[in-house]
Amino acid sequence: MIWRALADGVVVLHLAFVAFVIVGGFLAWRWPRVLFGHLPALTWGLWVEASGQICPLTYLENQLRHLAGEAGYRGGFLDHYILSILYPPGLTRTDQYILGALLLALNGLAYGRLLARRRARALSGPQTRG
Repeated sequence: MIWRALADGVVVLHLAFVAFVIVGGFLAWRWPRVLFGHLPALTWGLWVEASGQICPLTYLENQLRHLAGEAGYRGGFLDHYILSILYPPGLTRTDQYILGALLLALNGLAYGRLLARRRARALSGPQTRG
């Protein structure tokens, strides 16, 4: 029972990580320190997408499922949990490159706006309190 609960916890953690990779740049608009965690997470997510590798969290989940007496699954987390819902069967490497490019573009917009806001604030001079 504990192994299954741990495996389910890894799925929740993995899903939260994927969501953070997607929207972390927008979170930095409100909380700029998020950048310190998001930039490495984004780099990792882009690398996994571009290289076709499987995230270590997938291996951990499969190992925990095996210890729970359940069958693991082949392929990666996205293939098993997300792609079957969001994307049609037969996802190709080209499709993965497109998804990676969309991820990069989305976060490029987020970071572009963040930099523009910081630049505008810097050009407006020091803020006075009154």
